[in-house]
Amino acid sequence: MESNREREDWIGDLKELIEINSYTRNKAGVDAVGRVFRSWLEELGYETEVHARELIGDHLLFRSPVKAGQRILLLGHLDTVFPPGTFEGFREDEEWVYGPGVCDMKGGNLVAVEALREIRRRFGAIENIDFLLVSDEETGSDDSRRLTSELAKEYDLCFVFEAAGPDMNVVVGRKGIGTFEIEIEGRAAHAGTSYAEGIDANLEAARKLERLVALTDLEKGTTVNVGKIEGGIGANTVSPRSRILLEMRFANLNEKDRLLRALEEIVQADYVKGTKARLSGSIQRDVMEPDRRQEELIRTMERLSGHALPTERRGGVSDANIVAAAGTVTLDGLGPYGDGDHTEKERALKKSFEERIGLMVAVLSRHQEKGRIE
Repeated sequence: MESNREREDWIGDLKELIEINSYTRNKAGVDAVGRVFRSWLEELGYETEVHARELIGDHLLFRSPVKAGQRILLLGHLDTVFPPGTFEGFREDEEWVYGPGVCDMKGGNLVAVEALREIRRRFGAIENIDFLLVSDEETGSDDSRRLTSELAKEYDLCFVFEAAGPDMNVVVGRKGIGTFEIEIEGRAAHAGTSYAEGIDANLEAARKLERLVALTDLEKGTTVNVGKIEGGIGANTVSPRSRILLEMRFANLNEKDRLLRALEEIVQADYVKGTKARLSGSIQRDVMEPDRRQEELIRTMERLSGHALPTERRGGVSDANIVAAAGTVTLDGLGPYGDGDHTEKERALKKSFEERIGLMVAVLSRHQEKGRIE
C-alpha cells in the first residue's frame, strides 16, 4: 500500500481510540469515540449525519457526494463490552496490539478510515462511499437495527469491519439469532395441606424446557439454549409462576421458520393442565446466508488485491446480518485478525492491519476509478 502516512500513525490513532472507554451504556465515552471519528472523516470531506440518542451513544452516518455508479456502505460500531474500571488501556509488542476494541471493533473501524485516507490522497475526493457507525451493536443493536436496515436499501454493497478469521478469512455467512422469554402462570397452594389444589408452574416450565431443547439440530446448525429458568416461592409452596429465557440460532430461513412455529406450539400447550403461558421477545438479527453475488465480489477482490480471500461462516452475529437481510450484497470480517475479543486477553495482529488496509485500498480505488467494483 502506497501511503504518505507512517506505520506508527495508525498505531497512535488506535491507541487514542482504545484509551477512551466506550462501554455501550457509557454514553459519554461512546460519544467521545464518535467525535474522534467525526474529526477524522470530516477532514476527508464527509458530512456527518447525527442520529442523537438520550441514553446510548449517538449513531453517526458519514455521507460522501453521490454520483452515478455503485454506492458502498462501510459499517462498524463504536461500543465495546467492558464497563469502566474493568479492562482498559492500550499496549503493544512487536507483533500484537492489546486492549478493549483492538479487534472488536475499533481496530476494524480504523482499517476503514486508513483506506479512506489513502483514497482521498489518490483521488482528491471520495464519492459514493458512506460510513455508518452505530453505538449499540454489543447489546444487540436494539435501537440501531431499524436505522441500519432502512439505510442498507440505499446501497449496492456493504463492507463490515468486524475481525478477520485466523487465515484472514472474509465472513460470508452468520447465523440468525432470536431471544425469547416465556412467562408461565400456575396457582399457589400449600405443598403439605393443599397440594392437589396447586397448579405447578415450575413443572410446566420443565416440560417446556425439554421440548425447547429438543428443537436443536446440530447437523443443520440450529441450537436452542434455555439459558435461564426461575420460578416458585419456596419449598413448601406449589409454584404459582415460572420464567424461561431462551436463545435460538439458525443457519437458514427454513430452520428459522421451523423454530418459530414450534416455539409457538410449545408456548400454547399446557402440559400441566391449568397453566397459562405468555411469549415475548423477537428475532434480533436475521440469518446472513452466502450467495452467488458474494462469490462474484470476492473473486473480483482477489483479482484486484492479488491475494486469495478464504471465506468462513460464523455462529456469532453482527450488524452484517441486518444489512444482508435488507438485500444488500454484504461481506464481513474485513477488519484485522485478532482473538480474545470480549475477554481481557483481546489482541490484534499488527501485520493484519496492513493487509486489510491494502485490500480495501485496492478495492475502493477501482470503485473510484470505474464507478463500480468489477
